[in-house]
Amino acid sequence: MAEQAQQPDYHLIGTHTRYSSWTSRVETVLKYFEIPYTAQIIHLSEVKKVSHTGLVPLLECRSLGQNIRLNDSLAICEFLAESMPELNLWPRDRQLRAVARSAAAEMHSGFTTLRNTYGTNFIARYTGNVPVSEPAKKEIERLLTIWDNARRLTTARLAELNEKDEGFLFGSFSIADAFFWPVLWRFRTYNLPLDLASPNALAWMETMWNSPRMQKVIYHYYRQAELPETRVAHYDDIFHDQDDIQYSTFPEGWTFSVAEKRFN
Repeated sequence: MAEQAQQPDYHLIGTHTRYSSWTSRVETVLKYFEIPYTAQIIHLSEVKKVSHTGLVPLLECRSLGQNIRLNDSLAICEFLAESMPELNLWPRDRQLRAVARSAAAEMHSGFTTLRNTYGTNFIARYTGNVPVSEPAKKEIERLLTIWDNARRLTTARLAELNEKDEGFLFGSFSIADAFFWPVLWRFRTYNLPLDLASPNALAWMETMWNSPRMQKVIYHYYRQAELPETRVAHYDDIFHDQDDIQYSTFPEGWTFSVAEKRFN
């Protein structure tokens, strides 16, 4: 009698990732590094039924026992990095690894104006007079600075080490890129200003949008959008009462243009 296929070690519980920045970070790490996992994707209204904190994502690891659930996206990603050091979920170089961790932690705990004002919605497209407050502008400027600094440091450090630079924030794709991925959507969704974006920051954006593995992640979001049960009305057309803002969706074949310094 043939043995049953072994179940993957990891089981992700979260909400539909085209709306969920928190779940999408963990999902992006799992997908990019091709880590086998199963998933239980639930509607936002069901979260409290499966999570004692009322928050997702959660990660079950069978090797730790069936009743062990890890919560918090950063803690989950740190656990994955510790469990599979050969995948280099953080940069190999200690200097770059320290800065990458610092950047991801700042994203994890900060940027509350952007989080609270601009809901995550991967396929949505707003044009017109989208409001950008002064606090939001400061957070945008800070993000662009983080991305520029990361690329400057990485370029110099990898040249010193004579190692390949793949164009991600710290050379090869890492947890840091996954953590900034959802806020990069927000730049696209709401056409947030890129006037202060350096060539380094713009080049990183292009790398993220055009990466073949990230394209597979994007493909997954559009397949979700084909299912009516995944829709969260609260996050769709949030400016419906403002006539000077138009709502539509981005086509699946959309590409980012560095030259135009804009998303629409």
